[in-house]
Amino acid sequence: MNNLKKVGLTALGTALVASSAQAADFSMSATSQITFAGADNGNKGNGWSMSDSITFSASGEMDNGMTVSHTIELDGGAGVGLNTLSIDTGDMGKLTFVGGSSTSVIGAWDDLTPSANEEAHGVAYAGTPDGAANGAASTHNIFIYDYTVMDGVALKAGYTPSAGATAVEGSLEYGVHYTGVENLDVYAAMGENNDASNAADTSALAVKYTMGAITLGYQVNETDFGTGTADEDFTALGISYAVSDDLSVSFNSSTIDYEASTKDDQEATAVSFSHTSGGMTISGTYGNMDNVAGTSTTDNSAYEINFKFAF
Repeated sequence: MNNLKKVGLTALGTALVASSAQAADFSMSATSQITFAGADNGNKGNGWSMSDSITFSASGEMDNGMTVSHTIELDGGAGVGLNTLSIDTGDMGKLTFVGGSSTSVIGAWDDLTPSANEEAHGVAYAGTPDGAANGAASTHNIFIYDYTVMDGVALKAGYTPSAGATAVEGSLEYGVHYTGVENLDVYAAMGENNDASNAADTSALAVKYTMGAITLGYQVNETDFGTGTADEDFTALGISYAVSDDLSVSFNSSTIDYEASTKDDQEATAVSFSHTSGGMTISGTYGNMDNVAGTSTTDNSAYEINFKFAF
């Protein structure tokens, strides 16, 4: 094939590809954050660290009226962070495929109690504290489906496919978010975690109510394994107060009740604040945790302060 034919075929292929593309809207945002953190009973060395991300988004409407959106986050610490492709059908809901690091329904709704910065268990305590949703399926490539049933009622479902030795079978989770009463949010979710041969049933229930500048929240999660004594019950309380449009403070507490008789309840409390001025947010948390991961001899405290810039 001579060069003239090659050039002609290349131009034709380019034209065909270009003609099938749809007009799209593009946007970009970025954040940079500097954090200073510390904890007792552990040597953190240099307590200063930095995190950053740049997010690119593209969205366009197809000829059939559906909207396709693609978002990719470049995370300085983790390379490619969040990577999503969604198809919004309108009346039939939105299907999103999430690649990389993300969570399904139980993980996304693990602790919805209001906080100005971190949950009670969210500060970097020494040791390895247990989280709010230990029964949630692993966070790898997943499908999320969102559907609005009617005003005030929205459904969310998540499917986590199997992944060989790390996830024995696929896991399904689903939940409902109710906002039919003014200033009231109710979340209810349930599902399964088939990551291991000892599968677990999971559930979560959260209620938030706002009264002027005050928001109250309460949540309970349950994880029930098929065999053994690894079941856990998580309970959390939170209250936040908007001092002004720029400043918020909060108090949070959480408890994990273990089925295993060898473990004591993990109990955590924390106070947080957040102040925003323009594109800069300063936030911080100080927390205490008793019986880290159920160990009666391990009581720790921790703190962090963040300086975040949004562009």
